[in-house]
Amino acid sequence: MQNSGLSRQVRTVLEKAPDCLSASDLLALVDEFVLDCSPSPDAEAPLAQLEEELALIHHDVVDHTSLVQTETFLAVLYHLGPILPPTSVISWFDVVLRPALREPKLSSVAASHAKELIISSLQKDEEKYSERVSGFRRRLFDLYLLDAFNEGSGEDILELAELDEEQRARRTLWKANLEDILLRYGNERPQDLLTEINIHFTTPSARLQLLLLLNLHTSASTFEASAKLLAAHPLMTNLLYSLLLDNSSTLCTAILALVVKLLPIFAVHSSENLKSMLPTLLAILARLVCWSDRHPTPPSEDDPIPEFERSLDEDSNKPLEAQPDLHWQKLEMSFGPTSAVPSPRSYYTALYYLYPSNLIKFLRGPVQYLVEKELPSPYTVGWDQAVNDETVRRKCEAVLREHVCHPNMIWRDSIMELSVPEFWSRYSVARIASEACMLDARNTALGIREAFMVEGPTESSSPAQTVVVPHIAKEARSEVPESLATSSKVISLTDMISTSLTLKSNLDVEITKLDSQWPQDLFQSSPSPSISLTEQNGNGVASPVAQAILNLQREVLLLRSELNFEQWLSRENAKHIGRLYQDRTLIKTAEVERQGLYNKLRRYRMQVITLENELHEHKVQASSAKNKYADWNTELQKKLRELRDEKKTWLAEAGKLRSAEKEIKALFDEQGKLLGKANEEVFQLRTQYKANEHKIDRLKDYEQRIEQHVKMQRLWQFNERVEQITLLQSQMKQMQLRVESYEQSQATMEEQARAYRRQIQGLEARFTHLKRKSSGVRLPPPEFAHALAEEKLDLQQKNIKLREENKELKDEVEELTAMMEVLKADRSGRRGLISEPRSSPLLYS
Repeated sequence: MQNSGLSRQVRTVLEKAPDCLSASDLLALVDEFVLDCSPSPDAEAPLAQLEEELALIHHDVVDHTSLVQTETFLAVLYHLGPILPPTSVISWFDVVLRPALREPKLSSVAASHAKELIISSLQKDEEKYSERVSGFRRRLFDLYLLDAFNEGSGEDILELAELDEEQRARRTLWKANLEDILLRYGNERPQDLLTEINIHFTTPSARLQLLLLLNLHTSASTFEASAKLLAAHPLMTNLLYSLLLDNSSTLCTAILALVVKLLPIFAVHSSENLKSMLPTLLAILARLVCWSDRHPTPPSEDDPIPEFERSLDEDSNKPLEAQPDLHWQKLEMSFGPTSAVPSPRSYYTALYYLYPSNLIKFLRGPVQYLVEKELPSPYTVGWDQAVNDETVRRKCEAVLREHVCHPNMIWRDSIMELSVPEFWSRYSVARIASEACMLDARNTALGIREAFMVEGPTESSSPAQTVVVPHIAKEARSEVPESLATSSKVISLTDMISTSLTLKSNLDVEITKLDSQWPQDLFQSSPSPSISLTEQNGNGVASPVAQAILNLQREVLLLRSELNFEQWLSRENAKHIGRLYQDRTLIKTAEVERQGLYNKLRRYRMQVITLENELHEHKVQASSAKNKYADWNTELQKKLRELRDEKKTWLAEAGKLRSAEKEIKALFDEQGKLLGKANEEVFQLRTQYKANEHKIDRLKDYEQRIEQHVKMQRLWQFNERVEQITLLQSQMKQMQLRVESYEQSQATMEEQARAYRRQIQGLEARFTHLKRKSSGVRLPPPEFAHALAEEKLDLQQKNIKLREENKELKDEVEELTAMMEVLKADRSGRRGLISEPRSSPLLYS
């Protein structure tokens, strides 16, 4: 179908005309257009024309509030996707794709079409589109960071809280769609995704948002195949720098959870890169355990600490500045100064499992270890001023006591640990993650209790291991909606945070029902309902509502990060449990198999004695059978050769049949294409026939006039040809006369030439005779010799002249003969009275 026909059908469908096609039929026409344009190298012109017509249709017909029109237009673009260049998709982004991805009521199929168009445009590698595609990819990241809802921005959180449900749904959907596009593109092109994240990671306000995206990317099941790319990518270096330099506890907690998840993956897929990261990872551990000492809370006016002690505290906890060469911009705070410091426990556990000897050596002397590894300090001061050995050892002592002894510390030292293959070199990610968790004394205690079938806490249980938390069972679920519906019943934010922190610890928890309520001073009513949530008091501190929302959002982010990590860890634990169950099954069946094998061994020993006796008999029989085998083998070889020859013949025939089949299939395909083109031509001819039907009736008069003109033209041509023939005949007779005269003159000249030849021969004979004669007699006088010489020269000149005349006559005869042949051929080639068409006499009238 031509462009005009397809665009016309699209317009009729969007306008819902009475004779419009169905959506499926329209998409079938679009697919036919794509098939016609795909193999053609000259498809850019019709495609560009179609895009212009579609743009005009979208401007004139499509109503942005109509979901049906939007879905139909998206379906048309999606089916045109295989032949659309990336620049076309980029041009449709602001017009169609971006509004569609913001619409919550749009169907999932249409949203999927929009996402697929964007992802396909990002994946096209043509060099002429590389700059536009990279710019479009960068723009998507800018939209994700600046236009979508940023969970790491306090302003966005407060702004989202003020929106109604519809606007909140639109912003949430827009962010989810952008996130889905970037993640799906990252699964196909991980290198490009990591590069773009690294470029935008230099902006402090975007780090938390990018980290959430990277956390989702690394949680995908396909990430392990591309884990080596992240290990060697500059983004990993920037993540470690962020843990060393940024002061945002929320960001560092999220990065720490990501690094703990990446350590087992790097250990399996990129162990060499992990070894090179080890000094930096240990420096991060030192920074994490000393976090509170380095970043004290700014003092307030009501602080009871004396000014002298405050100055001493500031002198002992000076902030560390990044080196200017790094060009690093710090992220100070994400949700205010009340954020809790990041916990290094799981991070310590992962490092302790992978490199226990190096970790212990680092704890003995952190500064000495970092200097020996020649790790450059990222701060403006050296490691001796940035790290306090005594503080690191004191802070890590509690974590060290809560971990069991690693067996590898006994068998290997720190040098051997980095030089020989690791003990986990053949482990899976699931096994490393599960076994690392078991080094924690709390998890070890749970494992031992389950191993020995120890029941839960009894009355004699230590009260230190029993924690009372609010009741969250069926009664609480029934009371929460009521508390939300009325203003008298609220939930305590403190209890929620305490419950969350308590459930994270693997201690025994006693569930009780408490009638706690939200604190009345948390949400104080404003004098006017128009006051914004971002209103601050006179001291520059955010209002309680805004601060509560920020604290809740920070907790949500940390819980999401932890949930993501726990889901990943649960998936890896499930894999490890499956392997352990398989090992347990094998151990149970091993004893049964061993006893059975022992019984079989005794039985086999008795059989060996019997078989040895039989072996002697078989050897005798084998010697006789050997000769028979030789004859039989010869016969088999002969048959084998025959079968091989037959097989070669069959293979040759099969090859011929396959080639014939391919040719027939190709012929059928070509015939199908020709049939499609013929149908299209028939359709076009029918259309043209209907359009020109009113003109056909007028052709009869024209045909009669043409016949009259043709008859007159033939008559004039006949008369003209008669005159030409008469003239040619007269010319031919003249030529015949000339030829006859030339023949007569040629005969006369030939007779003269023969006479001259005889005369020359006689003179030559006479000359020879005179020469012989002169040889026996005396020489003639000089006068006679001179006369003979002159006569001879004269005869030679006459002979040359006659030869030239003879040659000229022969050439003239040949020319006349050729002319005769041409005239004869010209005369014999005319059939009838009219040989050539004559120009119309109307032109000369």
